[in-house]
Amino acid sequence: MEKRIAAVQSNYIPWKGYFDLINSVDEFILLDDAQYTRRDWRNRNRIKTPQGIRWLTIPVTAKGRYLQRIDATEISDPAWADRHLTTLAHAYGRSRHFKRYLPYFERLYANASHMLSQVNRAFLETICEMLGIDTKLSWSADYPSALTKDERLVSLCQETGARHYLSGPTARGRLDERVFAEAGISVSYFDYSDYPIYDQLHPPFVHDVSIVDLLFNVGPDAHQYMKSFSVSPTAPTPDR
Repeated sequence: MEKRIAAVQSNYIPWKGYFDLINSVDEFILLDDAQYTRRDWRNRNRIKTPQGIRWLTIPVTAKGRYLQRIDATEISDPAWADRHLTTLAHAYGRSRHFKRYLPYFERLYANASHMLSQVNRAFLETICEMLGIDTKLSWSADYPSALTKDERLVSLCQETGARHYLSGPTARGRLDERVFAEAGISVSYFDYSDYPIYDQLHPPFVHDVSIVDLLFNVGPDAHQYMKSFSVSPTAPTPDR
């Protein structure tokens, strides 16, 4: 079978769709030699609390508006990890599977790096382990290049031996598929629509929250509510 890759900037505890994308390829490249963007998913994500949606944000030092790379972004407050773990405990302490996964998160926060990219990768690798995802993760910096964006993605495919590039749906219309086709590389887009619902603490139900919400609420049944695993979910009706 032809090798498939995806290349995306690292995110902090991203939502289930991000992990579906990882699980759908042979190699997932963290595109962290790209520019750091403020108020984005690189250093924050959303969780459900009794009071509603809340952002968990890692405080970082932004040194410049356009020049700072994600993998050069430093965390500015060493106390952030304890705060995040406490917030997760308050939000999900009563969920069915919080105690099952708490030791993983305690270790992650206790050993957190002062560099944002390293934190993101550590969480991604551990959560992939929880989900049974064995896709290879690598850095874009492992494949240095000075090419333009689309040419760079083609180059990553070529350097990894991939013949297929899988993208998230928001890139549709922005990728120059002609450049890929000329290199003999096919392109497809992951579909994030029509995810099944699950029994979620703190209704009403929402999909676009961190993967931790799915793990703490349904535990080992998480596969049933994702799209890249071969399962047929039977989901409850959400409270509206």
